[in-house]
Amino acid sequence: MTASHHPHDDSTTLDSTAHLMNRISSQLADQLSLVSLNGSRRPGPPALVLVAHGSRDPRALSTVRALVERVRELRPGLPVHLGHIELNEPSLPDTLTALGTTEAVLVPLLLARGYHVKQDIPEMAANAPARARVASPLGPHPLLVETLYDRLVESGWRTRMDDLTRRSSAVVLAAAGSRDPDSKLDTNHTAQLLADRLGVPVIPAYASASTPTVQTAVRALVARGRHRVAVASCFTAPGRFATQCAEAAPWIASAPLGAHPAMARLVLHRYDQAMATQVRTKPELASA
Repeated sequence: MTASHHPHDDSTTLDSTAHLMNRISSQLADQLSLVSLNGSRRPGPPALVLVAHGSRDPRALSTVRALVERVRELRPGLPVHLGHIELNEPSLPDTLTALGTTEAVLVPLLLARGYHVKQDIPEMAANAPARARVASPLGPHPLLVETLYDRLVESGWRTRMDDLTRRSSAVVLAAAGSRDPDSKLDTNHTAQLLADRLGVPVIPAYASASTPTVQTAVRALVARGRHRVAVASCFTAPGRFATQCAEAAPWIASAPLGAHPAMARLVLHRYDQAMATQVRTKPELASA
């Protein structure tokens, strides 16, 4: 009996080698970009700190850590850190203290304006030794809507519908909620962007601090003849609010946004926006 030999997949080996070489080249380019022509080391870019809310649900921490890693993969030369407002470690103050007096941009993993964005995070930044500034929250933005859409499709939303199915379908956009009116404006904007993408009504609803609730929004849609109502989870990570809203879904409920590739791109977009704003407002540039 002769031994059989499986053919070697040269294409797989080449793809793996090419991927490795691309990563090495990228890392080398990042290191060289920090060295000036006279050989001295240039200061690196300000650190990016992802600011998560925090949750007692252990899945939340693993989810935001996965998002941090995805952001690092997209921009290898950028120092990326994580800090929490409450409930989880590392806390945002501890992360900022560890950075010392370096520059940092804080990107809230929050989906609308509200107390945390306007008060908590800026106060923590002001009390830290690091020279930190706060970027805009993640929503509203088309990349957020791209993530919401993909999560709905993953949960069973049909990308193609006949007219009868479309007329009987709708979505409840489930968000955390806030007493800040700007938060509601931002969530309404996200709901409208998602409605434009789906071609069906999207009603924002809230887990706390605002109305309507998910149950109330579902009943309103059913009363209008929309019997196929999905709940779109507008939460960064799993937690109590996301679970409660999903349980109220009469049909399907999407998973939280998580470490979707569009979320990582959105985090970097908010970082870049904050950096561009700083450049435009530097006194030496304004007086030139």
